Amino acid sequence: MNTLQILGSIEIGLIYTLVAIGVYITFKLIAFPDLTVDGSFTLGAAVTSAMISSGCNPWVTTLAAIAAGGMAGVVTGYLNVKWNILDLLAGILTMTALYSVNLRVMGRPNIAIIDEPTIFGSHSIIIVTLVIVIVSILVLTRFFASEFGLGIRAIGINPKVSRAYGINVGRMKIIALSISNAIVALSGALFAQSQGFADISMGMGTIVVGLAAVIIGEAIMFHPKRILVALVSCGIGSILYRIAITFALNAHDIGLEATDLNLITATIVALTMILPKLKMTAK
Repeated sequence: MNTLQILGSIEIGLIYTLVAIGVYITFKLIAFPDLTVDGSFTLGAAVTSAMISSGCNPWVTTLAAIAAGGMAGVVTGYLNVKWNILDLLAGILTMTALYSVNLRVMGRPNIAIIDEPTIFGSHSIIIVTLVIVIVSILVLTRFFASEFGLGIRAIGINPKVSRAYGINVGRMKIIALSISNAIVALSGALFAQSQGFADISMGMGTIVVGLAAVIIGEAIMFHPKRILVALVSCGIGSILYRIAITFALNAHDIGLEATDLNLITATIVALTMILPKLKMTAK
């Protein structure tokens, strides 16, 4: 594995840090297994690519992608809160619908924007993405430390007690899902602009990648309780996951190929979850 491959892993890892943060908000903060992210990641890429190819300012398209992802989260939350549709099923329904929405947005299965202007311009993709990730982490840390943010975190700990204290659990859940999917859509927008294309199938398995980053990050940081440390651990987990994937795919002696990516991902996630339990059993 050479320096170029390591830098590439860091670049993609930073972009997927936002996915990990979005997954952390739903899975860890509000205990909502949201599968919408597979569709909202592609939605972010589709919106920004379609608008850039039409001549729009890349910063405006990125903001539009964030708004579109937020709306996707609202739909999932609405289905769950208003109509009592099971959280897992609500996410699947929105994700399924987003496949057709993304095709409508792009007008075709894929769009190339490699020759179009992007938010990165002539700057380093790693540096620009790092700045966006740091700003996102700081804003979210401040938000979840506020009274409103603490209300969102409370519904994940004990929704019944939260409701007894006057917290509107349904509204908080919808807002959390909206924030989560907006961040994931931002990741999709950055990914499309960094890679120079958007494809209808690019979001497949995004939820697994996000979970892998969260789990690895938590294992490295020993299950952090502070929100800032937890969000930073998402970034660490995302980058380490990408480096591990790159290393595995370059280990030709063990016969792995690029087509084994999903197998490697599942193995890494499973090992990360099993090893701590084996240590506890050994004690």
